[in-house]
Amino acid sequence: MKTPLKSINKAYNPTDFREKGVELVNLLADYLEDCEAEKPMPILPKSTPNEMLSEWEADFQSPSETNPTNFFKKILSQSNHIHHPHYAGHQVVPSIPIAVLSETLSAFLNNGMAVYEMGPASTAIERIVCNWIAKKFGMDEKASGLLVSGGSLGNLTALLCARQAKVQNAWQGGLKKVPQLAIMVSEEAHYCVARSAKIMGLGEDGVILVPANSNRQMNMNALERKYEEAISAGKQVFAIVGSACTTSTGSYDPLPEIADFCEKNDIWFHVDGAHGSAVALSEKYKHLVVGIERADSVIIDFHKMLLMPALTTAVVFKNELDSHKTFAQKASYLLEESENNWFDLASRTVECTKKMMGLKIYLTLKMYGEQLFDDFVTHTHDLAQEFAESIKSNPNLELAIEPQSNILCFRFFNMGSSDEELNQLNRNIRREIVESGEFYIVQTQLNDIVYLRMALMNPQINSTIFEKLLKKIEQLAVLK
Repeated sequence: MKTPLKSINKAYNPTDFREKGVELVNLLADYLEDCEAEKPMPILPKSTPNEMLSEWEADFQSPSETNPTNFFKKILSQSNHIHHPHYAGHQVVPSIPIAVLSETLSAFLNNGMAVYEMGPASTAIERIVCNWIAKKFGMDEKASGLLVSGGSLGNLTALLCARQAKVQNAWQGGLKKVPQLAIMVSEEAHYCVARSAKIMGLGEDGVILVPANSNRQMNMNALERKYEEAISAGKQVFAIVGSACTTSTGSYDPLPEIADFCEKNDIWFHVDGAHGSAVALSEKYKHLVVGIERADSVIIDFHKMLLMPALTTAVVFKNELDSHKTFAQKASYLLEESENNWFDLASRTVECTKKMMGLKIYLTLKMYGEQLFDDFVTHTHDLAQEFAESIKSNPNLELAIEPQSNILCFRFFNMGSSDEELNQLNRNIRREIVESGEFYIVQTQLNDIVYLRMALMNPQINSTIFEKLLKKIEQLAVLK
């Protein structure tokens, strides 16, 4: 019998794996200590895309690296430092260590989870996690779901299910045999909702944008009007998407009113709760998602407000049996012919091979309980309220809207300056802040007005850090 190649034996060497694993954990533990101590570091290391590409192309062409720890250190130094309390940018949470260790186990085992045999333990665990989050949304025992790789895929999965439930023969017969299909969604919704509709072949005319009110929530009067216009134009609206919450401002659509409208008109009600539906775990803020229990489907990103590494999204169905009809097709080598096989996940999702995403959520719950999630969500939302009061007390700053979540939008404001001048000033302030490396924030545009935007994702951020940021903003504004 042929002896395995030496290179393969070397790659699977347990002793080497143990040594390098210990080195990596020690490196990350030291990094975590530095972040928690607010050690100065460029939150976003300064570089351009082309400079970064050139550097790594040169590295790729260089002789093989014998010590991967040097590679780990370099990646660490050239990445956006989400664990640092000066990070308040996009909606990505600093992963908790136990979830990271769970991800390592998942990657090592590499159980694909298309069918039960490809992930026995992880399939059962995913079921438990989905049942748990459905219950937290206030749904009954008929509700459950599955985990997918990200909110975009989650919204697409839910809308495919909605089409199958509300449109006759769309999956088998194609769109040519049905009228113009459409979904309705707030103009403030995440772009992935419209993208999902277009992937489904609905086109531009199949995405009906509903104007928002002054608080950036779906305007119900406009919903009524837009729906009547769609019906008059011969369109079949099969789904309405509510946001919990919006990406730009963190505003919550009026879920109970949308639920009423959907029930009245026999329309699927889907909630894009990627970011904000996590408030269902906060005793203080769960009122923000009253009505979510009436949705036909909901998505939630655990990598946004529930401390998990990306990507981990649950798609929850009020009636789980609906999800078994979404991808009705035969694959006898893989799937059994039954609509109730909860354990053969490939029959209900775009993904076939799927990561063992439930492990990290399950273990976190076992170790720390639901209180961890309640504490984190409540704390970050409380901070947004506190910081908003600080902004309102400063004559040089202006809030976009009162924050409903942990997302805060504001701008530097000068009496006598035009909106165009203020827009450019705030763009410049944001650019200078990021280039300095001291903080990382982003910007957004509402009604043609540019605002600085903070997503308070790090539990270590506090009022002292926020005051440092405001001082930096005012200094840069004077310099301009």
